[in-house]
Amino acid sequence: MPVIVGAPRSGTTLLRFMLDAHPLLAIPPETGFLVLADQFTGQDDATRREFFEAVTRYPPDAPAWNDFRIPHVTFASALSHIVPFSAAEGYRALYRLYAERFGKPRWGDKTPMYGLHLPLIARHLPEARFIHVVRDGRDVALSLRQMWFSPGESMEALAAHWSHFVSTARRDGSPTGRYLELKYEDLLCDTRRVLETLCAFIDLPFSDRMLAYYRSTPRRLEEHGDRFRLDGTLVVSSAGRLHQQAMTLRPPSPDRIGVWRTAMTAEELTRFEAVSGELLEQLGYELS
Repeated sequence: MPVIVGAPRSGTTLLRFMLDAHPLLAIPPETGFLVLADQFTGQDDATRREFFEAVTRYPPDAPAWNDFRIPHVTFASALSHIVPFSAAEGYRALYRLYAERFGKPRWGDKTPMYGLHLPLIARHLPEARFIHVVRDGRDVALSLRQMWFSPGESMEALAAHWSHFVSTARRDGSPTGRYLELKYEDLLCDTRRVLETLCAFIDLPFSDRMLAYYRSTPRRLEEHGDRFRLDGTLVVSSAGRLHQQAMTLRPPSPDRIGVWRTAMTAEELTRFEAVSGELLEQLGYELS
């Protein structure tokens, strides 16, 4: 089960659509609810009901269940057949239902923030294979500060945010024994080789369909509808979500590499590298 992680705006969605284009594998929109796994320790009907409510209402302030296009009754029925119940089997039932929508036998996940929770996921889903997409943090900062989910506009906040995601996933991923790190830049410039390596890692035969992912992306993005809070206010519109993923609608292009060289001021570079310069160097990125 591939689980794609990385700092937000690092190319995780691009990789999701590449893998999802494979005829055997389906990867849903971001989930997030795997972080709740430790809460469900029982094996009875009460735990089953708690699990159903927690997953279908996650995140609590703005549920994303509609993205998966799975009727509540269908999910509830699948959970009812799990005896004895466990959170792990509950999650597998959901992923299985999602993959079945597309006639595919295998599934995965793409949720960037899972990079902060790898040990937990590894305990509950031993089949998980973690794929960490790493992108130059300066390019990440330029992309992220335009988004509604940005941690702030200052270079210090953006650098700290990137460093936290990348460092945590690197620290916690290797001990699991099922962790693969890849560069966003390599994914754009040497796509076939990177995907062949990745397929070997998750025991999946390579398919040329992955290279033409952008042909199926428009249909897959239809799942990304408006997101509302419980009080009815809009979190982000469907149009806004599509704008976020615009780069996935075309073939890989190296023009998104090293944007910081012309788009960042000297002051911004100094401030970013003061926080994250050491990590950039560890990853093999050249400092300004």
